Amino acid sequence: MSLADDSTRRPAWRPALPSPWSAGAVLIAALVIGPILSVLWIAAFPAENIWPHLVSTTLPRYLVNTLVLMFGVGMLAGASGSGAAWLISRYDFPGRRWLEYLLLLPLAIPAYVGAYALVDFLEYAGPVQTGLRQLFGWQTARDYWFPEIRSMGAAIIVLGAALYPYVYLLARNAFREQSAASEEVAQSLGAGALGRFWRVGLPLARPAIAAGMAIVMMEAVNDFGTVDYFAVQTLTTGIFSVWLQSNNAGGAAQIAATVLALVIVLVLLEKSSRRRMRFFSLSTHHRPVERKPLAGGGGWLATLACALPFAMGFVLPAGVILSHALRNAANWADPALWEAGLHTLTVGGIAALVTVLGGVFLVYGVRLSGRALPRLLLPVTTIGYAAPGAVLGVGILIPLAGVDHVLADTVEGLTGHDIGLVLTGSAFAVVLAYFVRFFAIAQGAADAAMGRVSPNLALAARSLGRNQAQTLGEVYYPLIRASIASALLLVFVDCVKELPATLLLRPFNYETLATRVHEQASLENLGDAAPAAMLVIAVGLAAVGLLARANR
Repeated sequence: MSLADDSTRRPAWRPALPSPWSAGAVLIAALVIGPILSVLWIAAFPAENIWPHLVSTTLPRYLVNTLVLMFGVGMLAGASGSGAAWLISRYDFPGRRWLEYLLLLPLAIPAYVGAYALVDFLEYAGPVQTGLRQLFGWQTARDYWFPEIRSMGAAIIVLGAALYPYVYLLARNAFREQSAASEEVAQSLGAGALGRFWRVGLPLARPAIAAGMAIVMMEAVNDFGTVDYFAVQTLTTGIFSVWLQSNNAGGAAQIAATVLALVIVLVLLEKSSRRRMRFFSLSTHHRPVERKPLAGGGGWLATLACALPFAMGFVLPAGVILSHALRNAANWADPALWEAGLHTLTVGGIAALVTVLGGVFLVYGVRLSGRALPRLLLPVTTIGYAAPGAVLGVGILIPLAGVDHVLADTVEGLTGHDIGLVLTGSAFAVVLAYFVRFFAIAQGAADAAMGRVSPNLALAARSLGRNQAQTLGEVYYPLIRASIASALLLVFVDCVKELPATLLLRPFNYETLATRVHEQASLENLGDAAPAAMLVIAVGLAAVGLLARANR
C-alpha cells in the first residue's frame, strides 16, 4: 500500500504528522542556523550596550583594517592564482606538469603557520638579516633599513600566498573549459598573447575568478592567528579583545554581527557579479585550447612566475617549520604534544563523522519530504561556512552556557548531585562549532553524490519491500561512499586547522594542535610549536592530495 493510500484513510480531524526524516532535516537545519540567529539576538539586545562607544572609538579602525586586508588579499590571490592558472592551461614550459599540482600545496599550510615562518625567516635574528649584516659589515639595525615585518603588508602577503590556490583551482578549470574557437578568432584579429588573456580568457573566466576571490576574502575575514601575530587589529581580533579582555559579550556579538553583515554583502556582490557576467558556448562541438610551447627565456620566466607563489605559500613556511622541528627533535617526545594530537584526532574525528552523517541525513530527508520548509532550509544551511569561527564562537558559547547552567541546576535540584558544566566544560561546544562551520562541505558533497543516483533505483528498492532507511543503506550508500569518504577527510582537515572557534570554545587547559601552535608561537617559541605545526601540515597534505586527484 502506498503512502498516498495511507493519507486517504487518515481521519479528517487528524493532522498530518511530519515524517521522522522531514522532522530530522528541519532539526539539523535549525542546529546549523541557530548560532547565527543567536549572534544577531545578542547583538540586538545586549546586557550592556557599548555600541556607541565602539562606533566612536575602535570599530572604525577594526572595519578599515578588515576592508584593507580583505581587498589586499583578494587582489593578490586573484592576480597570482589566475595568472598561474592561465600559464598552466595555455602553455608548455619547463616544470609545468609538476607545478600544476605543486601550486595546490599551500592549502595544506594554515596561514598562521606561514606568518610564524615568515617572521622567523626575516626578523633581526633570522637568516636574511643576519646574512646581510655579515655580508656588508653592518653592526646594528641602525646601520641599515629593513621593512617592518609585523605589518598590514606582511599580513596581506602571507594570507595571499596561503589562499591563492582557491582562485587558481577555479580559474584553471574555467580556462580549461574555454573553446579554442574564441582563441583563434582573437588571434586572427591580431590579438597577441596578452591581448587574448585580457579580452577573451579573463572575461570568460571572470565568474570563476570572482567566486575564488570571494572565498579568499571570506577566509581573510575569518583569520585570527595571522593578524594577531602581526598586530593588525581587525574585526575578528576585536571580538576577542572586547569579549575576553573587556568581558563584554554583547559588544563582542555586535562586532560579530558587523563581520557577518560584511560577509553577507560580499556573498551577495559575488552572486550579483556572476549573474551579470554569463557567457555561453554557441558551438555544438567543443574543442579545447591546445597549449603552446614556450622555449628559451620565455619558458623559464613562466616557470618562475608559477614557482614564486608556490615558494612563498609552501616552500618557505614548510622549510622553516621543518628546520625547527629537526633542530628541536627532543620536543617530539613532549607528552603535551601528543595529548594535543589526541584531542585533535578525537574532536576532529567526532566532528567530521557527525557533520557528514548530518549532511547525508539532511539531504536525504529533504529528498523524501514533500514539504516546502525543509527544501527552503537546505540552501540556508551553507551560511555556516561563510560565518567566521569567531562569530560562531559568540553565537554558540553564550546560549550554550545558559543551557548548561539550567541543566546543572535542574539535575542538582532533582538528585542533589552537582554535575558541573557538561556542555561548555567539555569539548562539546568545539564539536558543535566545527559542525556548523563545515556543514556546507558535507551537505554539498552529499547533495552532489545523491544527485548522481537515478531515482529509479530507490523506487525499485521500495517496490521490493525496503523501507526508507534500508534504501539509504543498501542503495545510496554503496554508490556515494567515495564522495562521503572525501567529505569526511576534507571536514576533518578543516577541523584540524580551525583556530578562532577552538580558542574561544575549548575547555580550560584543553589543547589541540592548532591552539598549541598558536600559543607556543605567540610566546616566540617556534621550536616547541614546530612539531605540532608539522603534524597539521601532514594532515593538510592528505587533503590536498585528494583534491589534486579529483581535479586531474
